[in-house]
Amino acid sequence: MSVWWWLKRKGFKATRLNIKLGGVGEVELTPNIQDLNIAHQIWTELVTRKAATPIDPEHDVIHEVYDSWYHLFGRVRLLIADIPATQIHDYESARMLVDIGVKTLNQGLRPHLTRWQARYRHWYAQAREKNPSLSPQELQQTYSDYDELITDMTTINEQLQEYADELKKLL
Repeated sequence: MSVWWWLKRKGFKATRLNIKLGGVGEVELTPNIQDLNIAHQIWTELVTRKAATPIDPEHDVIHEVYDSWYHLFGRVRLLIADIPATQIHDYESARMLVDIGVKTLNQGLRPHLTRWQARYRHWYAQAREKNPSLSPQELQQTYSDYDELITDMTTINEQLQEYADELKKLL
């Protein structure tokens, strides 16, 4: 009995995903079991971190969101790297899953982190010393580019939520 027969019997079929983060766009793939495992692990990373859960600018702490995104980035990178080369060579779905993951990291998440993270963390460290009585939430609101940073961060966060929703279609 073939694996594809089993997958079809279990309801596995071509699934259309629309992923905005990283400019991936619309893709259709028929996942195999390993693809589903990787998708599930990436989905789990997204929904259990401050990535695919809504950011609350009033209560969330920006540097903690960045810590979460940093760990997400590394974990997704490892999950992609763990896909065997033979799998990528033999299955278009695996190639597409890797491509989606790489684009979401490098063209979606990385541009925000490159633009904002180091600059913000540097500012925050200095501002913390000067304003020890302010809560992290109060302090971060004094950042000169706070509104622009939060707008960009919220956009990425919404796209990460959409990415998680799209991956869930595979599960």
